[in-house]
Amino acid sequence: MKDFWLSCGHHLLDRDERGRLRMTDEFVKLYLARPELAPPTDACIVERTLHAALLSDPWRPVTQAEIDMIVDADARENWQHMIALRNHLAAHSTLEAAYMALVRRNIRVPSLFADQLVHVILRNALDKCADAFVLRAAELFYRPQRLTVYGGSLLAADQEHVDNNAVTASPLAAMFAFPDQHDIEMLSDENAARYWERSDRFDLAFDLTAGRRGLFALGTVIESWVKHLLDIDITIEPLSELRNVALTWYVGLDANGTRIGDALWHGAELDDVARNSVVGLFRMTFRDTGIVLETVAGEAIYLILAMAPDKVLRMKPQNLVTGLPVQDLEIMT
Repeated sequence: MKDFWLSCGHHLLDRDERGRLRMTDEFVKLYLARPELAPPTDACIVERTLHAALLSDPWRPVTQAEIDMIVDADARENWQHMIALRNHLAAHSTLEAAYMALVRRNIRVPSLFADQLVHVILRNALDKCADAFVLRAAELFYRPQRLTVYGGSLLAADQEHVDNNAVTASPLAAMFAFPDQHDIEMLSDENAARYWERSDRFDLAFDLTAGRRGLFALGTVIESWVKHLLDIDITIEPLSELRNVALTWYVGLDANGTRIGDALWHGAELDDVARNSVVGLFRMTFRDTGIVLETVAGEAIYLILAMAPDKVLRMKPQNLVTGLPVQDLEIMT
């Protein structure tokens, strides 16, 4: 199979007998090489000494007193988060178990670290995937997307790529009305074979229009994510609209989707702004209905995905771990 998402560092990790990811020295060193932690030339001697010591021994104990001696306040905060995350990962048998513990116990970590964990875990879950559309849809799980409507189509482009790469203008870039000129190419059957070689550039736009391939691909990612982390088989069906349904249980796939679900749950009518913010609606069913809570037995579960007022989509894949109506779920440790 072709490799992809090399930047997540999956090739530096080991696997256990279930295919879950085991921590390694090399993976911790990858974190230490990030620009947030690599000391700049004017860093204090304490920070530079700590960084060098951890490159030699990534699991070396680090005390709060050591961190407190770092002169730069931002650097101190970065190191506090890094050491807390490292210690959390070390306390669990796999990255998947560590992630499950974070989201189920509502342990706060910087969004950067949470996204990185989702990135590498999803890379593991989709290891055998040969569909570029599914892989591009999976990027929504850990990378915010800038959205625009053009010609009746809902299009998504990677927010960081848009904001940080001002290059030659293209017709597609003009559709997004970006403040700078950007070269954006839409994922299509014609260029899908090139996804693997450019997968770490995050430079392909994606069609999320209802009824088209993009939302079906996203449904496949949701199925894979739930299966990999919870070992639950589900079926996801994209919907064009949510009408005349019994909203017995719903999961917001982002903060805005949750707010819309809450409003519908309480019988509110959605205004045009809320309706136009909806990116995707999905019906979820469980193949093993015996694991479903009795209160929702026989009912479909609805998933709601919506963009923020700034037209940015920020998924919360942890909601698929914490929000499903299942009973006696064994939490991975």
